[in-house]
Amino acid sequence: MEESFRCPTLGSSGYDIEQNRLDSNFHGSKIEKFPLHSVECSSWFAFDSIADTLLYTFIYLRKLLRETLAYAIVLCLNGSNSGHLPSKPYQFICFNDLQDNFDSLIKDIKRHEDNLKFLKSQANHLDESILDLQVRLGKYHSKDAANENSDLHPEEESTQQLLHQEQSAAGILCKVKSYHAIHASNLSLIKDVLGIVATLARVDNDTLSRLLSEYLGLETMLGIVCKTFDGIKALEKYDGDGKIKDIAGLHGLGSSIGRKIDGRFTAFCLEDLRHKPACCLSNDPQKKLALLKPKLPDGKCPSGFLDFAVNMVNLDDRNLFCVTAGGHGLRETLFYNLFSYLQAYKTRADMLSALPCITHGAVSLDGGMITKNGLFLLGSRENFEVKFPLITGRSGLSLNYSQIETRIRKLRWEQHNIEQDMLREQQLLDKARAASSGKPQV
Repeated sequence: MEESFRCPTLGSSGYDIEQNRLDSNFHGSKIEKFPLHSVECSSWFAFDSIADTLLYTFIYLRKLLRETLAYAIVLCLNGSNSGHLPSKPYQFICFNDLQDNFDSLIKDIKRHEDNLKFLKSQANHLDESILDLQVRLGKYHSKDAANENSDLHPEEESTQQLLHQEQSAAGILCKVKSYHAIHASNLSLIKDVLGIVATLARVDNDTLSRLLSEYLGLETMLGIVCKTFDGIKALEKYDGDGKIKDIAGLHGLGSSIGRKIDGRFTAFCLEDLRHKPACCLSNDPQKKLALLKPKLPDGKCPSGFLDFAVNMVNLDDRNLFCVTAGGHGLRETLFYNLFSYLQAYKTRADMLSALPCITHGAVSLDGGMITKNGLFLLGSRENFEVKFPLITGRSGLSLNYSQIETRIRKLRWEQHNIEQDMLREQQLLDKARAASSGKPQV
């Protein structure tokens, strides 16, 4: 009689007695004790061949090896991360889960590497585009070099007006930039300064310049405009008691040239100013805001209405776009906050006739003025210490020139955003690589 081979089955049998074959999906029993299995014999049955016995043994040993390896990995990870061994020896994770997590990390690494390659190619493309546009601008500059001297008068006049404000922060800043340009370019406290309000816009004629300058007032016209709050903080430093340090910031800069700031001064932080979300006029090189014209109760536009003051100032091309991190220019940030919906009319009579639709003040070319809160300013004023410069030849360059400068500003803004994206992707890539190597993440 042929001797049959017998093997103990586990509590959950992997052998199909009715079909007289080994179940290939057998998964064995739970680990009750580490490092050895505690196997209880619940029944005995015969295998038909040595092959079945070997197959059973192979499956059983394979599962034991996988679970042992999984526990060893968990033991290492728990020990490296927490500094102590797991409280229960049988706390382990499935080897398949480990493999899935590892595969997921590999995919993340590949994805971040691909993203970085794409962003780098985009950055290189932007560099080339900016360089090409700068070459085209150089041709315009060479053509306009002959007319450069004729454009200096308004700027010189504006500079002289500021220099006369000797005890003001704007006057000190202007003097340092005018007579100590090399030294000023290395000063961290003014690197974030965009300029003085009076120098950041131009207007069509002297009458409008006087009106708008008077409306804003001398303190605002002398305001220092910074791009970020870091620039504001750099202008003034304080000691432990909250007192101003005379040897630091703009106060220290004034002391170095024999000037002292008298009283307070105004500073604007562009990134904190509420911007106007209105669209710009199409095909307008100055990108004026598309504001609805005022309407009288009968639905008609008031007689003598010229425009909103915010659209009557001309900006340098470099200040039309991307001055702030959000991509906004000076018109929808600084000058919108200064003028809001201030209306301009030809005559005082036109302005008074339009009172029903004046909500944020108005001015007229013959000297009329109504402030935002409905206060009427009467009389006249002849002495203007600081006013906006007038538009000249350099400001009236061709539309093509303006479009090129605008395009460069946009590309540089996109370039900055791509650099930030690359930095984030690199951080994510480093984190994924560290995780795949088993290093703990802080």
